[in-house]
Amino acid sequence: MKKIEAIIRKSKFVEVKEALHEIEVNFFSYWDVTGVGNEKEGHVYRGVSYSTSELQRRFLSIVVSDSFLDRTIEVLLNNAYTGAVGDGKIFVSNIEEAYRIRTKEKGSESLK
Repeated sequence: MKKIEAIIRKSKFVEVKEALHEIEVNFFSYWDVTGVGNEKEGHVYRGVSYSTSELQRRFLSIVVSDSFLDRTIEVLLNNAYTGAVGDGKIFVSNIEEAYRIRTKEKGSESLK
């Protein structure tokens, strides 16, 4: 099993969520987060200057079986993409075990 952590633009969240549901990744957690990015310059929008050093993003935590890893990453890459600085990051780590409390299932079965 793998844990995928993705930091994406808030504006792309609905698109990413719907695409994940299409490939049957139906359970994940998410948080609104603020981070510091690589872009150091500010922007002007409608005459108002604002800083882009602190970025509002959405953090997704997704645990999938090994067989779902590649397609989940592909969905994130394709649907969170805008081509502009600040599209986000994806991190993948190993999960040793998972349990479903209600049924006491463990391993990949607990993810279904």
